[in-house]
Amino acid sequence: MKATIIGFVIIAAAVFAILPKDVIGFGLGWGIYVLAFLKGGLPVIAILVGIIAIFIGIADMKDRAEAKKENAQ
Repeated sequence: MKATIIGFVIIAAAVFAILPKDVIGFGLGWGIYVLAFLKGGLPVIAILVGIIAIFIGIADMKDRAEAKKENAQ
């Protein structure tokens, strides 16, 4: 229960930070910076996910080859 409450508080704080101060009247107006971070970070995250997918694929091929060897014997 404590973790759920903390999670809601963190989400509320993040939404408060992103909200524009001019339009709504409250908030920190960090939305532009969040978008800039996402634009810069998304390609890096995509590359890392791609590398992980390649490693998982290679490990899967090795496991299948070992299973095929064991079934042949």
